[in-house]
Order: sequence, then structure tokens, then C-alpha cells
Amino acid sequence: MKKGSIKVSVLYPSGEGKTFDMEYYCNKHVPIVTGLLGDAIIGATIENGLGGGAPGEAPPFMAMGNLYFESMESFQNSFGPNAEEIMADVPNFTNIKPMVQISEVMV
Repeated sequence: MKKGSIKVSVLYPSGEGKTFDMEYYCNKHVPIVTGLLGDAIIGATIENGLGGGAPGEAPPFMAMGNLYFESMESFQNSFGPNAEEIMADVPNFTNIKPMVQISEVMV
């Protein structure tokens, strides 16, 4: 991704009693999000947590989704009007309250 672009990371922490349906997330939720945000998205990745820092350690996050945008304005203008619909779909694939981080790509 190019320097200066905006990365929006949605992280789903691991933990006892937490569930996450990766198939639904990949095949239904992400297409809903990308359809709503359209051309504002310049890239996207989905990650499945495999492990922590030490051998055999559980991953701190079950999953991560990352969306990339040209600018903060592009993200806000596309996400804002669609936030309610996007967030309404979350209970369809997880009982986890996601953590969100917005970052600027430096390299």
C-alpha cells in the first residue's frame, strides 16, 4: 500500500466464550462492506489468527480485517453514511466487540 494512505483495522480479540464465523465474514460481511463503501476502498485484507508470540500460545486476536483508503476524508465520507448498516451485520458472525484502529501507512 502506498505511503500516506489510511488503514482501518478491525480486530476481534480472542477469549473464552468468544465466537467468530470466518466463512460468513469472508463471504457475506466483507462483500456487504465493500459494496457499501465502493470505490473509496483501495485495498483490503482479511487475517485469521493462528498464534501468539510464543510457540503454542493462542492468538491475541481471532481475526482482523483491514481496509485501505486514499485519505481520512475518503474513509469518513464513505463509512459514515453506512456505519449503521455495517454494524448491524456484526452479530451475524461474532459475539465479539471489535476494536478499531485507524493508521497512516508510513512505508
